[in-house]
Amino acid sequence: MSAADLARLQFAATTGIHWLFVILTMGLVPLVAFLHTRAAYTRDPATRAVRERMTRFWGQLYVINYAVGIVTGLVMEFQFGLSWSGLSSFAGNVFGAPLALETLIAFFAESTFLGMWIFGWGRLRRGVHVTLIWLVALTAYASGYWILIANGFMQHPVGYEVRDGTAYLTDFGALLTNSSALVAFAHITLGALTTGGVFLLGVSAWHFARGTGERELFRGSLRLGAWVSMLTSFFVIIVGEMQMPVIERTQPMKYAVLEDSGVAEAQRRLAGQYGPGDYVPHEGWIHLSMNTMTIIGNTISTLTLIAVILLRKDWLVRRRLPAYLMTAMIPFAFIASVGGWVVREVGRQPWLVYGQLTVEDAVSQVSRTSLAVSCALFVTIFLALAVTNWTLITRFAVRGPGATQLGTTEPLPEGPPGGPAGDAGDRQHVPAF
Repeated sequence: MSAADLARLQFAATTGIHWLFVILTMGLVPLVAFLHTRAAYTRDPATRAVRERMTRFWGQLYVINYAVGIVTGLVMEFQFGLSWSGLSSFAGNVFGAPLALETLIAFFAESTFLGMWIFGWGRLRRGVHVTLIWLVALTAYASGYWILIANGFMQHPVGYEVRDGTAYLTDFGALLTNSSALVAFAHITLGALTTGGVFLLGVSAWHFARGTGERELFRGSLRLGAWVSMLTSFFVIIVGEMQMPVIERTQPMKYAVLEDSGVAEAQRRLAGQYGPGDYVPHEGWIHLSMNTMTIIGNTISTLTLIAVILLRKDWLVRRRLPAYLMTAMIPFAFIASVGGWVVREVGRQPWLVYGQLTVEDAVSQVSRTSLAVSCALFVTIFLALAVTNWTLITRFAVRGPGATQLGTTEPLPEGPPGGPAGDAGDRQHVPAF
């Protein structure tokens, strides 16, 4: 393999694994926020207790995924300097700002709000505590937006000018409203909500199939997951189709490959515009990924519609086969999401910044040995983190709400008689999670 191939393999593998964390984080956090809001403002004590346990159960699974995923995110931006110094040199002045904002939001604002939410159980007022989880959700999607702005520039560069071989930002507004980024962000948002809904639906259905108890808690989770995934999976297909005119206008070769028509004409036009070269991306990868995403998307949309229909007479919770089928859908939502990224990234080859910088010109001038070692090391670490994450999530999901530690409290040791802690009315509590 060439140095460029090793660099591409490293970035593709680490980005793909990292995206598995991101899509679940973005999919779960608004659902957890909704559950917490509903629990906090429920008047009936018994119903409120069930809904609070529901919030803590799904919230703990979200926190596990976020905590492990944040480690993978730390590595992503280092790779620009490690393997893609040509990209940093050419476009760093443009997409450096979005990446910096994403870092500030994801690693400072989002993590701060999440930490306050985790340790705020039993300490903060109801309205403040609920607001914190909605701020976590808002910053999660703001982080995704800034990443799409940076990626959108590489897909369809706008708002810049090139001076002495370096791109400089000239129109920040054009960068923020890049059509390639905005439509993709809408598509990813719906895809994330579909993934989160399928996750709730699948885990809840598994508990009903196994008869593990907590029927009221998982009944509510099942209904929420079924409705969210049914609605969003329908619209994610529609918004996905809305990207085609943008692709046709900005990346004619990708559009020709997707439509399986006019590839030779697109090659002729691009060769005339940018000079001799092979401008046809790997058609096999694009068709495989697109077909996989399309088939899975339509299947999930159909099955979740059936699940909503089966909710009416509790057939979904009384029959094991459909319940296990809902559980089996969980990994396919992630596969479809990764397929979408493969189409988006592979389809613009051989460009890293479309029409301006090729992959070959962007690779760092380092030896194949160094890239091979770093590729093996990064991929191994990322795979280990992914296995750790899903082992923990599976363990806590299978154990159910009884094993939830998020939000549980225990009293501090009592002080000497007459001391502040000795008064039961003043006893403090600390979170055990």
